[in-house]
Amino acid sequence: MEEQDFFQQEEQELFEHYNFKADPGQGPMRVDKFLNDRITNISRSKIQAAADAGNILVNRKPVKSNYKIKPNDEVSVVMEYPKREIELIPENMHLNIIYEDEDVLLVNKEAGMVVHPSFGHYTGTLINGLTYYLQHLPLFKGEDTRPGLVHRIDKDTSGLLVIAKNEVAKYNLGKQFFDHSIERKYIALVWGNFDQPEGTITGHIGRNPKNRKVMHVFPEGEQGKHAVTHYKVLESFDYISMLELKLETGRTHQIRAHMKYVGHPLFGDAEYGGDEIIKGTTFTKYKQFVQNCFAILHRQALHAKSLGFVHPRSGEWIFFDSEIPSDMQAVIEKWRNYLQFRKEEI
Repeated sequence: MEEQDFFQQEEQELFEHYNFKADPGQGPMRVDKFLNDRITNISRSKIQAAADAGNILVNRKPVKSNYKIKPNDEVSVVMEYPKREIELIPENMHLNIIYEDEDVLLVNKEAGMVVHPSFGHYTGTLINGLTYYLQHLPLFKGEDTRPGLVHRIDKDTSGLLVIAKNEVAKYNLGKQFFDHSIERKYIALVWGNFDQPEGTITGHIGRNPKNRKVMHVFPEGEQGKHAVTHYKVLESFDYISMLELKLETGRTHQIRAHMKYVGHPLFGDAEYGGDEIIKGTTFTKYKQFVQNCFAILHRQALHAKSLGFVHPRSGEWIFFDSEIPSDMQAVIEKWRNYLQFRKEEI
């Protein structure tokens, strides 16, 4: 069967999900590596499996995963089912709204809630709930799957988010985030003690070449984007510390990646190594104590506590603060009690 005939036959049964064209100066590269660098939320093994199934096409012809990309090659990923377009479905759900006026809305997001629809999270997100709550507003009636969103926090990070309710507010707030004039402070529990009561972490952040689900710090700045995090030690529990963190930039997983980079991963952070016992004794009682803490806090110990910005209409500086959530507070109290118990034993 000729190449063109094959594609025309398959065209009736397969649907294109991705399409990329190699640059004129593209050097030799395996097609699975080429696609892995361009498609998020997919493993190289899945791309290889797709190639084995005949779902990877180069210039409309199926290729194996070890095919070497050449300049101007057209690479397609096809499947037996149509590509699912994200449809923003309004959902009536509880939202912890702490402030609202005609331009902005502040939400204290609970841990476990995804901010906006994406691959694998089509419903139950904060934006699904806001689209229902604000369905009377023009901004939330269009095709934008992230209406009003000017920043975000991770699924398992709790805390404050500001949402724009109209285009003017969205542009204004977006520019403040771009200019880094928004003031954001987080509270975190991290492994280890610090020699200095406060400091600054600087290091470019980009996708980890070995695991694209997490971010990596490139100290020399050869990759990634410039990122700066300021920290202050609020309380030390010998083996972990409670920090106040202030973001100067707003990169994906910035705090989580920076803290791992300096050897102090967030307590309970499974993706960055904080869900293991990194500091402490070898005693069984201590290990059990830490495991009990992990059982209370099923996530990274990070909370977006405060948020300050210039109001897009009034031009006045407004500031919002929030309580540390109950799961983090419970773990903090356990460590305080544990430290007191050790001092009494001594």
